[in-house]
Amino acid sequence: MASTEDVKTQPIIIVRKRHRHKAHHGGAWKVAYADFVTAMMALFIVLWLLSSNDKVQKAVGGYFRDPRGKGQLVGTTKAGAGEALQVKPEDLNNLKKKIERAMAKELKDFANLKDYLNVTITEEGLRIEFLESATGVFFESGKSSPSPAGVEIFSKLAEQVSTLPNLVVIEGHTDAKPFGSSSGYSNWELSADRANAVRRLMQEHGLRADQVAQVRGYASQQLRKPKAPEDPSNRRISVLIRKVEAIPSGAAAGQ
Repeated sequence: MASTEDVKTQPIIIVRKRHRHKAHHGGAWKVAYADFVTAMMALFIVLWLLSSNDKVQKAVGGYFRDPRGKGQLVGTTKAGAGEALQVKPEDLNNLKKKIERAMAKELKDFANLKDYLNVTITEEGLRIEFLESATGVFFESGKSSPSPAGVEIFSKLAEQVSTLPNLVVIEGHTDAKPFGSSSGYSNWELSADRANAVRRLMQEHGLRADQVAQVRGYASQQLRKPKAPEDPSNRRISVLIRKVEAIPSGAAAGQ
């Protein structure tokens, strides 16, 4: 039997066991799978584009050339709706015919209103004028709120214009007859108030806020019939659909 002294002098041996954890599975397979899915998606997009018509190819190409949305091709505008007008006059002619057909089809009383509509192509774009009669057509005499006929026609116009990426300018005009008011309310306020009333109404029916470039009140400063300054047709609302300007050559690449 070992003595107490032998036990004290015997070295103490400590056994430390290391627990090795099994290695985790790496995430490299996820990256490889994601790359594979991306490549397949790109392949299908290319195949779809190759089988698409020229219009679709130009739209997609136009987006990548002008992602900021300042271009003139389909898919390159911030609006993302409709096809932008070109600078060429024939495109404005097409829009003119389209709006006239839509008005004739959707307005109940278009036969009685068409004589008070004037659609013209100008250097700025397509101008649609709503002319007044002696008794009032789109606005009651001296009032800034649209009449029922005005509400209907401006609402329908908004539905058509809202599908375009073009900016819109709304103008109010009066005749040269002084507005009789003791409060100081004049043709200036009336023309501006009518233009703003049309803006609000059109925005309620689809016109986007970012489409409205300007709202102008001209009073009698731009008479339609200068030789007959008090003619009722001088009282009018003009809605100008501006042309989309062409991108200068090489501008898209520098953006």
